[in-house]
Amino acid sequence: MLSEYVQKALTKAQYKLLENGTWFAEIPSFEGVWANANTVEECRHELQEVLEEWLVLKIRDRDPIPEIEGFEIRIKEVVAA
Repeated sequence: MLSEYVQKALTKAQYKLLENGTWFAEIPSFEGVWANANTVEECRHELQEVLEEWLVLKIRDRDPIPEIEGFEIRIKEVVAA
């Protein structure tokens, strides 16, 4: 499910070719998730890595994670008896 969530989020990415010839990408509503690289392929790969790391931190800190096209990541607490 996590892989599917990441792929759905990446479809929302916006890419720009900058004046210096590098590519910049970000995913709207995923604050702090952005990448910059020499090619669009490298930029997409870097963006995926940043998104995955961002998700790990959100899960660890129990921060809200945006819903993408009906996909949600929810953390359930298990109470040990």
